[in-house]
Amino acid sequence: MLDLAAQNIMYLPGIGPRKAEVLKREIEVESFEDMLYYFPFKYIDRSKLFTVKELREIAAQARNDESNLPWIQLKGAIIRFDAIGEGRKRRLTAVFTDKTGNIELVWFQNIRAIQNAYKIGVEYVLFGKPNLFNGKVSFAHPELDVEDRFYGGEPGVQGQYNTSEAMKNAFLHSRAIQKIITSILEWMKEPMPETLPEPILKQAHLVPLDAAIRNIHFPSSPVALQNAQYRLKFEELFFLQLNILQVTKFREKRLGGFNFTQVGDFFNNFYRRNLPFELTNAQKRVVREIRRDMNSGRQMNRLLQGDVGSGKTLAALLSMLIALDNGFQAALMAPTEILANQHFETLTRMTEGLGIKISLLTGSTKKKEREKILPALESGETHIVIGTHALIEDTVNFARLGLVVIDEQHRFGVAQRAKLWDKNSIPPHVLVMTATPIPRTLAMTFYGDLEVSVIDELPPGRKPVKTLHIYSEKRKNLYESVRRQLRLGRQVYIVYPLIEESEKIDLQNLSDGFETTKKIFPEYRVSMVHGKMKAAEKDAEMQKFVSGETQIMVATTVIEVGVNVPNASVMLIENAERFGLSQLHQLRGRVGRGADQSFCILLTKYQLTDATRRRIRIMTETNDGFLIAEEDLKLRGPGDIDGTQQSGIAFNLKIADLARDGQILSLARDIAADILKDDPMLEKPNNSLLNKQLKKLNRKKQAGWFMIS
Repeated sequence: MLDLAAQNIMYLPGIGPRKAEVLKREIEVESFEDMLYYFPFKYIDRSKLFTVKELREIAAQARNDESNLPWIQLKGAIIRFDAIGEGRKRRLTAVFTDKTGNIELVWFQNIRAIQNAYKIGVEYVLFGKPNLFNGKVSFAHPELDVEDRFYGGEPGVQGQYNTSEAMKNAFLHSRAIQKIITSILEWMKEPMPETLPEPILKQAHLVPLDAAIRNIHFPSSPVALQNAQYRLKFEELFFLQLNILQVTKFREKRLGGFNFTQVGDFFNNFYRRNLPFELTNAQKRVVREIRRDMNSGRQMNRLLQGDVGSGKTLAALLSMLIALDNGFQAALMAPTEILANQHFETLTRMTEGLGIKISLLTGSTKKKEREKILPALESGETHIVIGTHALIEDTVNFARLGLVVIDEQHRFGVAQRAKLWDKNSIPPHVLVMTATPIPRTLAMTFYGDLEVSVIDELPPGRKPVKTLHIYSEKRKNLYESVRRQLRLGRQVYIVYPLIEESEKIDLQNLSDGFETTKKIFPEYRVSMVHGKMKAAEKDAEMQKFVSGETQIMVATTVIEVGVNVPNASVMLIENAERFGLSQLHQLRGRVGRGADQSFCILLTKYQLTDATRRRIRIMTETNDGFLIAEEDLKLRGPGDIDGTQQSGIAFNLKIADLARDGQILSLARDIAADILKDDPMLEKPNNSLLNKQLKKLNRKKQAGWFMIS
């Protein structure tokens, strides 16, 4: 049988060791199979050849906005090369001509190789997206090919492949990827082996895998392309759901859980004497769901979602008190020391007078203090421990750990969470909390083996944050409004973007903003925090703001999660157009935690793209985190959603779009569930193909981690 995974891409004619290394490093392609599963990111009509004259007419209509220019194909020859500049500023330009005029091409890297590859006077087909500068049109790093035939199919719709700078420098541009795939398809003397059994193909109305792969790269018609996309999306989502659901069944079969049958004095005394406010209906519903799980005889594995300030911590505390009433201990793990400290202070205050011993264990805990905490945990004298990664150290042992609460779980890797399981012979119940609203399709995918609870009400007395969009030109009036809040004794956040690609510039902007803020508000004290600071320095600055020693916090998004300052009433976000919707919502959640009216100010330049305007409008119109998460998913796709890199999922999505493929996901999940209901371990002969494919996809997954959510 044809085994494409065993064929090393290096041995394909025209590849060799150097290009193979680039493909492996840049797009994780090592085999023929990997290459066939590297799909186009979009499709372009390449049946039309433009002229230079037509291109200039199109550019004139674009009014100096290159985003309005389409991808263009020209046919002509290079008549001159010129190397300009020295050192890093060195670039290569060329004059490309057809019968209607000339146009400039430019390369900033790999100059010698470009000069050797392309010859003066030879006719090439040029393909690329034009650049516009002061009305002049040029192409940077265009694709040039001596052949104008269309690889793998008829002229018309052609796939475009994402390529990095390193790939382009190795002459692995989109057209080259197309050629490689053509070579593989020509090498294949038989159809691709099927990965799904015939009954599933019929039930889901899917085309065969071989037809899907050929048409995804070289569509024979729009309908064939649509059928290929549907087949490949279904397959991807089906195996993902099969994996998740099988893990859940395996856990239920293999792992028991502590039976928490009692609701006793700790819970009842807290509820009668110490409850800070009446629980919302959403909180009551969530606590009932948690109680039912912890009394089922199976290990609880529940995800608790709720916007910032919705009362997740109170629900978690009530769950811990149930564990205590049944003679067990509880642990709460937070991603940062400042958040662990805040949880410790909050829970200590809330449980005052109930005889509950709570300890705090972080990396900063002094040796003398640790020598008291560790024996008290091991003997059972300590009821609740709150900490950071320090909780998973080998020296930390429990008498009877019954419940683990993990706050903002995407900050912890799978291996770290697994270590908490080793603290008991029977795994403790697990409650995972997140303030990041997760759309249903993502929750089904990334947390598909967790039960989900949602707190969708704010506690009484909380006022929704007012969100305003203000242009930078009106900064002066804005500062006066901020000063009025400061005079009322409130505190203010001023947040700047910090993006990896422009890190140095962004840090300079932050530093300049810090100095400007001190000049504008000389009567107030200002803190500055960013992720490049040492942890101790950052925590010290944050603590000053938390305590009220400083009134203004100038920061990057490091303050997104964890800081609870009820006195802060203004969140001013500079360059708000550079933030995603969910990130803006998370930042907004830092204010509005007290009873006073709070404000979130989105400061932007006047010129914004349509997508950005839509993002800003959504923020000003709603405070609903789940609605915002759904919109964010539609606007930018799943991308690197918080936590997906560490979620323990066996394989990445290559073609399915969780924002748009919810119906396919639901169908795939239903079919997977039906199969596992009849054959949980896929042991029957008719499921041998599924078992084989699932094992293949899971091969890279680390043994022993598959049961960790």
